[in-house]
Amino acid sequence: MTSKFIQLGIAVLLIFGTSTAFAQNADAILGKWYNTEKDAQVEITKEGGKYSGKIVWLAEPTENGKPKLDKNNSDKSKRTRPIMGMKLLNDFEYSDGVWEDGTIYDPKNGKTYSCIIKKKNDKTLEVRGYIGISFVGRTVEWTKVQ
Repeated sequence: MTSKFIQLGIAVLLIFGTSTAFAQNADAILGKWYNTEKDAQVEITKEGGKYSGKIVWLAEPTENGKPKLDKNNSDKSKRTRPIMGMKLLNDFEYSDGVWEDGTIYDPKNGKTYSCIIKKKNDKTLEVRGYIGISFVGRTVEWTKVQ
């Protein structure tokens, strides 16, 4: 009887220990990341179990003495919003080593894409934007801000 309690205790510890490891792995994306060109930093945060990211730094935050605006947005009503502070990653969920089911907005062309994010290593993210299926798209690398 005692050995069954010990086995049950070990099983419970393994289950909780494993779930903690997965939670830490899921949050490994949190923090500030440089985009590919290193002209912007995106801070990835967790909100209500989902991951999102906003621009927190720009190499050139102004244009003609005024904050850079989202002038390429296909929605004309959004063309006057500043790029600094803009949320460009939305609604990512972590599953099996991948952050998925989210979207990424590209202020350079004003378009929103479906997106998958994978961690290549501790200092690099692979960010893949696509339309329709993930086979048709573009992958870029973002690097961790030190």
